[in-house]
Amino acid sequence: MLGNLKLATKFTLFLSLVFIGTILISGLALSKALEQRAEDEVNYRGQVLMQMMNSVTNYTNTHVSPLLSSIEEKQPQFIPETVPSFSAREVFENLRQHKEYENFLYKDATINPTNLRDKADEFETNLVESFRQDSSLDNLSGFRTLFGEKLFYSTRPLVIKQQSCLRCHSTPEAAPKSQVAMYGAENGFNWKLNEIIGTQIIYVPASKVFENAHKTFSLVIGIFILIFTLVILLINYLLKKNVIQPIRPMALLAEKISMDTMDSQSGDKELELQKLAVIAKRTDELGKLGKVFYRMVHEIQTREQAWKKQMQQLRVQIDQAKKNEEVEEIAGSDYFQKLRAEAKDIRNKWSDE
Repeated sequence: MLGNLKLATKFTLFLSLVFIGTILISGLALSKALEQRAEDEVNYRGQVLMQMMNSVTNYTNTHVSPLLSSIEEKQPQFIPETVPSFSAREVFENLRQHKEYENFLYKDATINPTNLRDKADEFETNLVESFRQDSSLDNLSGFRTLFGEKLFYSTRPLVIKQQSCLRCHSTPEAAPKSQVAMYGAENGFNWKLNEIIGTQIIYVPASKVFENAHKTFSLVIGIFILIFTLVILLINYLLKKNVIQPIRPMALLAEKISMDTMDSQSGDKELELQKLAVIAKRTDELGKLGKVFYRMVHEIQTREQAWKKQMQQLRVQIDQAKKNEEVEEIAGSDYFQKLRAEAKDIRNKWSDE
């Protein structure tokens, strides 16, 4: 099937196949790269917010809690702002008032929290168990669907590192009475130093970032397709102009030589020879081929002319031989001999008279 196609069509088909293969391979690589870049960007956003929450927690634990603890002892009502995780959660909720961050979520997901809003769900509990089973893990990240939206999560283990934290979470008897009165004596106790009690987790909406990555992918692939299409058209044009068109006169002359029609259309022959002479002036490979072909055509013409002269001479010789043969045939016939004898007798009689 391919053998019946023209050279330009074959070349275009080959380039198209190469183009399609290149687009598929580069598109797959680009898609993976853009997805990885989008994931890194989402992870970076989460890490920034995580660091911000840690800064709030450290500030509360270092500066706010010592100031409020003296006031708290005199107050019958528990002051939740003394709890670092509470302050971080409230600061983040204020941040969510901005439209840009309204779909972000932050949580100190705890197995046994004092405030039940920090209770870890099944997914977060599994993350806590992963940190407990492998103490070398300091960060986990991935994707989960929450509230019908795909979210990227970044999480760290929540460890009791300061003895002051056990003041409120060791036993109900040691905890402030205002705390027990506000949250009860059932949750948030029996914590131990250096124990992983939960996970600090932040959820970042990934749909917008990945949507931008897909748009970038579509734009880049569209540009690739446009560039490759223009390249194929340009190569096809240059191929026809510099290869196909110069070869055509040689192909036509070769066909006429093979069909023995060089002299039947002298005007076309001269035109093709002129085109061939132009090609022979080139300095590239086609020019060398044109020179060889041009010499070959002239040699064929010279040989044909010499052959025609020889054929004419041979015809003359054959015609003369035929005439001589016919004369000898006539002279050797009985009728001619009889006429010749009668003519001799007549000449003899005229001589005697």
